This record gives sequence, C-alpha cells and structure tokens, in this order.
Amino acid sequence: MSRRDDLAAALRSLDGASYGRYKSLSGRWDVSGIDLEVLRVQADPFAPPSRVRLTVDDTGIPADLVATPDRRRALAGFLLRGLRRALRGTPVHVDAGGPEVLERSAGVVDAGGAVTVEVGVPFPGPKRRVLGKEAATLLGATLPDAARTALSWSSVDQDAARAFVETVEDAVALRGALADRGLVAFVADGAVLPRRSGVDDRPMEAATPFGGPSSLAVTLETPNAGRVTGMGVPDGVTLIVGGGYHGKSTLLRALEAGVYDHVPGDGREQVVTRPDAVKLRAEDGRAVIHDDVSAFVAHLPSGEPTDDFSTTNASGSTSQAASTVEAVEAGADVLLIDEDTSATNMMIRDGRMQQLIATEPLVPFVERVRPLHAERGVSTVLVMGGSGDYLGVADTVVMMDAYRASDVTARAHEIAAAGPSRTVEHTGFPAVAPRVVDPASLDPTAKGKRRVTARGRDRLTFGEDDIDLTAVEQITDRSQVAGIGRALALLGDGVLDGTITLAEGLDLLDAELGRRGLEALLDGRSEDLARPRRHEVAAALNRLRSLRLRT
Repeated sequence: MSRRDDLAAALRSLDGASYGRYKSLSGRWDVSGIDLEVLRVQADPFAPPSRVRLTVDDTGIPADLVATPDRRRALAGFLLRGLRRALRGTPVHVDAGGPEVLERSAGVVDAGGAVTVEVGVPFPGPKRRVLGKEAATLLGATLPDAARTALSWSSVDQDAARAFVETVEDAVALRGALADRGLVAFVADGAVLPRRSGVDDRPMEAATPFGGPSSLAVTLETPNAGRVTGMGVPDGVTLIVGGGYHGKSTLLRALEAGVYDHVPGDGREQVVTRPDAVKLRAEDGRAVIHDDVSAFVAHLPSGEPTDDFSTTNASGSTSQAASTVEAVEAGADVLLIDEDTSATNMMIRDGRMQQLIATEPLVPFVERVRPLHAERGVSTVLVMGGSGDYLGVADTVVMMDAYRASDVTARAHEIAAAGPSRTVEHTGFPAVAPRVVDPASLDPTAKGKRRVTARGRDRLTFGEDDIDLTAVEQITDRSQVAGIGRALALLGDGVLDGTITLAEGLDLLDAELGRRGLEALLDGRSEDLARPRRHEVAAALNRLRSLRLRT
C-alpha cells in the first residue's frame, strides 16, 4: 500500500494529463488507516462511475450487534445510509437503498465488526483531462473522511444504530412466527400504511394509524419490542372489501412490501408477510413460454393445447393465468391480487353471463381460489370491490372504512347464503406441470460480450433480450434488478443442467445464496447488487423471450 500523501501526490501529478491516466490509480492505498482500493476506473468522463472500495477494520462496533447475519445485514444498512448522508452534495454514489433493508454488495459488516463499502466515484475530467487537484481532494480527503465518520462506532448515533438493528430483528421474528400461527401476514396496530405519493415511498403525514378488528387480533413475541398486537391475516382465502379510497389497495400494497424488512420510521416496520408471498396482475403483451394454463383456460377455439401454451403477445387474462401457475411452480404459498390490476374475465363470470355465453374457455379465478388452498396449500389475499361472487368462497372478509379494518365475515357469508348468483362450472385445481429449462437459452452474451445490465427498476438487458419487469411489483430498486440478472446468469451457468426442474433449480439457487451470499452472484465482480427473491428471478426468467424448455 501507499500512504495518503502518495495518493494525493499521485493525483496532483496527473493534473492535465489525458483521462486514461487515471488507470494508474488502480490498486490499494492506505489513507490514514482506511484501506482504499480503486477497483475499476471508468474509460472516460461519460462512462459509468469508477468503483472504489473502502475498508475500516478497527470500527469499535460492539460484538452483540454483529452476532447474527440479520443483525449484520441491518447494521450494514444503517451504516450505508449514514455514509450516503455524509457524502450528500458530492458526486459519490452510495447504494443504500430505500425503506427496505436488503442484503447489498455495497456494504458488508463481518462477524468481527470490520466494515467494507463500495461506492461509485465519477473521476473528474472535463474535456477528457485529469483534474488532479479536485480528484486529490475527493479521493484523498472527502471520501475517506466521510467513511471514517459514518462507519466508526465512536462517530455514529449509537442509539439510532441499535434501534435500526433491533427493528429489523423484530421484523424477522414476526415474519418467522406467521406459519406456526396459521397466518399469512400480520399488521401491527398503529402501523402507518399510506405513502405520500406514487413516487414518494415515505409515510403519509397525518395518516390514520391502522387499527384491526378484535376478532382478528393476535399478539406475537419479538426479541426487542416484546409483545406486539395487531391484525393477523389467516391462511386460506381472505377478501379485502370496502368503498373506493378507503384503503383496500393500500393495505394490499403494505402486505406485498411485507416480504421485506423496513427502516425505523417507515410506518410498516411491523407489517410482515410470509416470505414466499407473490403479487400477481394482468400484463397485456407479455411472452408466455410453454406454460400449463389449463387450470384457467379449459380449451381454445383453435384446438391448441392449453397444458403447453405459448404466445408472444398474451392477453390480460392469459398473462394473469400464466403468472399464477408460474408463481405456484416457483413455490409461492400466498398470492396477492388486486381487482384494479386484474383481468376482469380472469376473475369473475357472473350468472347472467353464464346464461348468455354457454361455452367459455376461461375458468374464472373464483372457481379455483378455494381448491388452490385446499389442494395446493396456497392462500390468497384478494382486494375486491366489484363482485359479490367472492363472498361465498372467502374464509375471512375484512372491510376497510377510512383506513380502519373491521371483520365482516359473518355478514358476507349471510349474504352469500341468501342465494347463489352463479353456477359452479369447474372444481379442483390441477397440478402444475413442472418445466425443465434448456440452460443454453439463458445465455447472457450478445455480439461476443456478456451483457447483464439493469435499466432502472423495471427493465433488464440480458444478452440480446430486454426483459420488461414493470408488472413484477415486488422488485425494490435497480440493484435488485441487477441481482436478478446475475441470478439468471448463474442458473444458466450450471445450476440448471437441462435435467432438473425450474423449481429444483430455484432451490439450488437459494441454497447457494444462503451459503455464499451475494458473492455467489458477483463471482469476483464489483457492482451494486441487492439480493433478489427466487420469485422475482423466476418472473424475469418467465419473461425472457428467448427462453426454451427441454421436452
């Protein structure tokens, strides 16, 4: 390593040189006790920022805060957010994320308390010339000084750090208790569910705190907050009803976000959902590749088989049918559905329409939702305000009124029992046929180069394909999309060998991530990744238009 003065001197000596001379900085530098490593230097001022790693070994972090993987993940999230604040106003990018606390490659705390962060640093160089003095200040002073302040225990807000770690640990405990209590989700009393806007994920100011009905009240134990009481959403079929603008979809969105832990002050810290819950919606135009949609498409006028269905331009109903069976195939045990983003003819077929149209290929979800739970163990939470047909198939009916929840199950069942509005045409839920992916179709190369690039939160370039992820609503940010892309590449590089099923491959992926963490996806590379769930990886794979299966 070199000394701090050597780094600053090296940068000043490059002042005015061609931009490519920045590459001479590659390697490790000792900057007053901080290990600063220049991992990658951008080719020109307009290329993606250079990558710099900072390691602080002697942080003074108490041993109890790094005692478990969940505590280390939470502490890393806290420290990254602090570093981002410390560098506000500078060009340095810190991938700290939003309200969700995910495992991120940008920040790692090890079991000994050492902290490593990786940041994006645009090396200054207008007119493709090195600005040596500005770079010396940025790399030799601003960046390491911020790291020293934000990553050392003596400098951080220690009470806030502990509260952050304990909040995440409590959420993990709440989520872990759900299955044994026969619950798919839990919403603590006092939670703040509404967000400020569709582009501002902070809690709405002066929002009505959530309050659940006494009939659904449960109390769960946490290691730090103690006993927490709130509404338990039971296994089975749960209907969320109510008038417009009263909080139905807001509650469902909180449940779909409940698969992740949240930062203190988010309002949803104690809103948790089973880890394998998947949000579904209609998605006009998506590709469907060899899906068994026979549970929802009984036959086609063309005579084509529906147990091996493909299309490059799915309708709303067939796309939602495909997404449903794909979620079940990938291991979802809870489905989250909002009528506002669903295909109407996929969801309902009322009595009058049954009388008018005698032969209908589509099997509405209302006829599959109960056997889906009874025969396949998959629960459903469904927002419905426009069709009473679901009242008779729901185990639990929650009414939202001005963001307050009440249990109207008994009244809903009375209404349903007063007289059937439709005739049941289909029963049971067929087994989902397992699929075997041809690993050669998961090829991330294009024009001889490996291309796996996140294009924001809703698009992934993978090889020669652009995967549209707009409808995959549980993706959190660009770094998770990058993680999904690397996971697809890993699946194609040997996890899926052309003999095992997709579900078995996802099991192996989970095991590898559990064993090696994000390094399993990075494989020695340096980039901002956030750990994806298997369900979003499967969703991306199923939207890959070049996907092929082994028969």
